[in-house]
Amino acid sequence: MKIIMLGAPGAGKGTQAKRIAEKYSIPHISTGDIFRANIKNGTELGKKAKTYMDQGALVPDALTCDLVMDRIQQEDCKNGFVLDGFPRTIPQAEALDAALKNIGQTMDYAIDVDVPDENIVNRMGGRRACLNCGATYHITFHPTKEEGKCDACGSETVLRDDDKPETVQKRLEVYHAQTQPLIDYYKEQNILKTVDGTRPMDEVFEAIVAILGA
Repeated sequence: MKIIMLGAPGAGKGTQAKRIAEKYSIPHISTGDIFRANIKNGTELGKKAKTYMDQGALVPDALTCDLVMDRIQQEDCKNGFVLDGFPRTIPQAEALDAALKNIGQTMDYAIDVDVPDENIVNRMGGRRACLNCGATYHITFHPTKEEGKCDACGSETVLRDDDKPETVQKRLEVYHAQTQPLIDYYKEQNILKTVDGTRPMDEVFEAIVAILGA
């Protein structure tokens, strides 16, 4: 079962991707996690990615494609995988399709978690992240036990630069220009499924499971 998660930044597709991966025992492959790990470790890729992410811009295809292609051909992906944050553009989608075709495979589902822009700006402004261990929280929906302190490791939690309202607005503009065309792309392939991302997380997940099958 090979699944692509679509949706604007902050739509909740990452949370749903993790739950899908857990339920169906397939890897959750997030380019965001890969980028953040590289940023934390100060690698060259991380430094390059950070300059784009801090501006709310997309990381270029060249920094992303080979990394994902290598990942999906590893042993743990033999029964499928959930892609979260890739592809972001039509050229990336075409590159992914070509790479899969070379190994005799195709994607099975593209699931769009649909949330209006104004909901996303409000939602992301409440997100907090631990820069030490990577845990994420929300001041309304998933607060820390002690304000400003990570439950997992006790380090300080912060509003990341790419979650600030002005950056979120820029990210949404980039999303609508570059990523939203993927919805039509996968609709033409007859693999697009849309769920209402404004509903509670459990209900969104139930809608996804209904699409994928128990």
